[in-house]
Amino acid sequence: MMNETAVLGLSWAAGAALGGVFYGGLWWTVRRGLASARPGVWFFGSSIVRIVVALGGLYLVSGGQWQRLLACLLGFVVARAVVTWLTVPPRGGPDPQTPGERHAP
Repeated sequence: MMNETAVLGLSWAAGAALGGVFYGGLWWTVRRGLASARPGVWFFGSSIVRIVVALGGLYLVSGGQWQRLLACLLGFVVARAVVTWLTVPPRGGPDPQTPGERHAP
């Protein structure tokens, strides 16, 4: 059997992967949903799938042990920071709301 440090490291990595799927899926959904004729379907469907995958993954990885769950959650939170960092639009790029594209209040 693996030692506890290796198990916690793998739990952290699994949490990071789950977080990457969750937050990456959220980013993808926002981009697709805003361009869709039916954004409600995109957002609702995506949230259900992402929540089921995340909670199911956390449950499986934890194995009923709070230490594994904590390591997995830490990886999940780190993945949020990484996905946020990777998906920030570049500075100095075009303004997302140029004067011709502004919407009425």
